[in-house]
Amino acid sequence: MFTGKVAIVTGAAAGIGEVTAKVLASQGLSVVVADVLDDAGEQTAADIRMKGGSAAFLHVDVSVREDVERMVPFAVSEFGGLDYAVNNAGVGHRPAKLHEIDDAEWDRVIGIDLKGVWHCLRAEIPHMIAHGGGAIVNTASVAGLIPEQGVGAYSVAKHGIIGMVKQSALDTIRDNVRVNGVAPGLIETPSVRALDEATRARYAAQLPTGKMGQPEDIAHTISWLLSDEARYVTGMTHVTDGGRSLI
Repeated sequence: MFTGKVAIVTGAAAGIGEVTAKVLASQGLSVVVADVLDDAGEQTAADIRMKGGSAAFLHVDVSVREDVERMVPFAVSEFGGLDYAVNNAGVGHRPAKLHEIDDAEWDRVIGIDLKGVWHCLRAEIPHMIAHGGGAIVNTASVAGLIPEQGVGAYSVAKHGIIGMVKQSALDTIRDNVRVNGVAPGLIETPSVRALDEATRARYAAQLPTGKMGQPEDIAHTISWLLSDEARYVTGMTHVTDGGRSLI
């Protein structure tokens, strides 16, 4: 589907980002695996290469503009260009109401989850415009559509990402660059699997499907949004949540 093309995936050392990088590589993309977790990021890239794919790891903290600005030149030097980007890196925070979050925690979450995506867009879009276009997917969350108890800063950041998707899509709509988002529901990532069994069962029971989604569910949504099958889709955030937002 993507043979000969190049993508950057941030937050690709684990969870949704890792699986997305592997799915895209299996479809023919050369992938820049970008993350702050060096060992796990190198392993993701190695796993892709072991299966015959093309990948290279780059240490990137998306909250640091200088790190982000190295991504596109790295993609060009390693693979010859950049066609697609998945701005996925993100963090959560300890359970707290919005007014209870201290400055340091607020700055950390907003700096990575929201400003980090902005850093990525500023690096990726000019290159894509200069080279004929491209497609970008930003990872938001169902918490960016409906507020949830205890995730105040995270929810605000994810609401912001959805707004950023719309604005950047409109800004680039005549430049052959598409910008979309994906809003996952509760996905069985390593951080969720680390919870005790009773907690995971309680979370799953609250979902209309009675079960959590898998990272592959999000990865395949992202793949479709990047692909030419979605060539007339821009500025949209695709909700992939097993019906969580219906209740």
